[in-house]
Amino acid sequence: SSAWRMDPSKKLVVPEVNIDILRVQDHIIANPNCSTIQMVVALQPLHRAFGLRRVVVSTYQAVSGTGLRAVQQYKEERAGEQATDPAYWHPIFENCLPQCDDFADEGYTKEEMKLVNETRKIMQLPNLQVAATAVRVPLLVGHSESINAEFEQEVDAAQARQLWEKSPSIVVQDAPENNVYPMPMRVAGKHEVFVGRLRKDLFLPNALHFWCVADNLLKGAATNAVQIARHLLLKNFC
Repeated sequence: SSAWRMDPSKKLVVPEVNIDILRVQDHIIANPNCSTIQMVVALQPLHRAFGLRRVVVSTYQAVSGTGLRAVQQYKEERAGEQATDPAYWHPIFENCLPQCDDFADEGYTKEEMKLVNETRKIMQLPNLQVAATAVRVPLLVGHSESINAEFEQEVDAAQARQLWEKSPSIVVQDAPENNVYPMPMRVAGKHEVFVGRLRKDLFLPNALHFWCVADNLLKGAATNAVQIARHLLLKNFC
């Protein structure tokens, strides 16, 4: 759950980013939000090379991220029925809802603030600028993200692609000339984070745009937890 994520005394862990912070005395380990997990996996290799400064992200999140009621609402509406116990204020089938979770301060939703606060904690960048818009889309599985990342140094798209290709948890699908890019329907049931549509910002020499997709029930939740557990076993922490 989200209970311990922002507790300063508890570790918030994505293995590809910060597994080394775990110690044997860490009896409670927090698993991050699904949309945060896939984003930081994609950003971490780029941050090591170029120094991350600012992130602007728009998410396109499947209904399973809300839970069983949302899945049921989607299926009933898809069948042409009235939702019996809707999870959302509005229909989700053939619709997009620019609201994930409740609204918090300054007009941002709780989901958007998770992307801000959890990313800072996981990447150990307390001053990182993150601007997020989270949207619920009519899909059962698979979160997608449009990410604009600005760095301290001028970035090279070819070098960024090579960094991703060396990362075992990242799959690069980036051949736009052949209409190849990550899509939720292709990544469902897979454990990696998929990236593509990589391109330099037209106006900022230190910025890149890319598209990031992952199975929110696996890498966004269960897989990440299993990876943490495997590390604990290998370290003889339990």
